[in-house]
Amino acid sequence: MKNKKFFSETLIRWNQSENIRQMPWKGEKDPYKIWISEIILQQTRVQQGLAYYNRFIKAWPDIQSLASAPEQEVYKLWEGLGYYSRCRNLIATAKFINDQRSAQFPEKYEDILSLKGIGHYTASAIASFAFNLPYAVLDGNVFRVLSRFFGIEIPVDTTRGKKFFNILARDLIDTTNPASYNQAIMDFGAVICKPMLPLCGCCLLQKNCIAYGKKMVNILPVKEKSTRKRERFFNYLIVEQNNKIYVNQRTGKDIWQDLYEFILIETASISTEKEFLNAKIFTSLFARNNYTITKVSAVSTQQLTHQKITGRFFHIAIKTSRIHLKKYKLVSWKELSLLPFPKFINSYLKD
Repeated sequence: MKNKKFFSETLIRWNQSENIRQMPWKGEKDPYKIWISEIILQQTRVQQGLAYYNRFIKAWPDIQSLASAPEQEVYKLWEGLGYYSRCRNLIATAKFINDQRSAQFPEKYEDILSLKGIGHYTASAIASFAFNLPYAVLDGNVFRVLSRFFGIEIPVDTTRGKKFFNILARDLIDTTNPASYNQAIMDFGAVICKPMLPLCGCCLLQKNCIAYGKKMVNILPVKEKSTRKRERFFNYLIVEQNNKIYVNQRTGKDIWQDLYEFILIETASISTEKEFLNAKIFTSLFARNNYTITKVSAVSTQQLTHQKITGRFFHIAIKTSRIHLKKYKLVSWKELSLLPFPKFINSYLKD
């Protein structure tokens, strides 16, 4: 494959002389801070992740402080970032490093990769940025730059594609300065070779870019798979009794694990307000109670990666005996403000 030397040298030169993308973790050598930034930026835009990173490092500046932090506080700070398995894995890995490795972050790639919640990309980023080890990063930006410059039409989301790009990335990395090369290609994809409206007119790689020469920039990279999204319908009951509200912490292998929610009735579709309030699944909850519907919200939606959530909120006041639901507990409004909730609920509460 031609132009490998030109590609790597040009990116390094661009990074040294023209790359003005500023982020607080750039040039960072502390593996803990690099790890936090990389986990936050998974599935998160830099503009959104930046504030979370700063708050995270301020609250827990090292492994020991994160490992000893109350989990509910960590989830509360994470609130709004989504993909809460990332937060759950952060907590587990911090505890593991603190307890099993005397709070020392591993320095070998294989040991970094073995940590919970860390895949090849994150392990490569930590290994190269913190320890200057020659491991190439492969994220969406890198896939895009490589596929366009070298004119690769192999789908990036297939086993064959991932293997091909992994070998290519490994061949291209500057082994003497892997951190600079990895930073260069990621930033180049973010600010020059963008997904939409790439800046081909001022691109230093343009003269040798196959996608540009063949007018394929808007076609590459190729993706093969399209994920079918599941639709779910949530009816939340905000039930208040003696100035306290029923809540439950979600468990199991489902969305929003470890976050809190109100009484949930999930249905096959969103029925009319009257149909839902007359349905047995609702009336059976309040069979022996004197209750009042004080407010019903409009229907709202949230698009997750593989699911679309449609739902609404029913405000209900109870005047007699409490509801017998084993999973749910009563908390005050003050306690409620300290609990981590999913974005779907938080967005409603803040309106």
